[in-house]
Amino acid sequence: MNEATKVLTAHVPVDLAEKVEAMASRLERSRGWVVKQALAAWVDLEEERHRMTLEGLADVDAGRVIDHETVLRWVDSLGTSEPLPPPIK
Repeated sequence: MNEATKVLTAHVPVDLAEKVEAMASRLERSRGWVVKQALAAWVDLEEERHRMTLEGLADVDAGRVIDHETVLRWVDSLGTSEPLPPPIK
């Protein structure tokens, strides 16, 4: 299956480019393959971060929050012989 592609260019610091070249050599892959793998992983991470942010904002809008004082009491209890259970909303 041939996937359509598009060429992207970016100026990167020399030390980063050298690391990519060394990794490509070690893995016996092209520099383009290494960059594609890294970019795909970063995009996946950022998409997940965005999804989780929207989920958190929806929780706030719906009132599913734990007040700051409750969280502080829980955190302060963690170093004691009787820690409180995690606050759950």
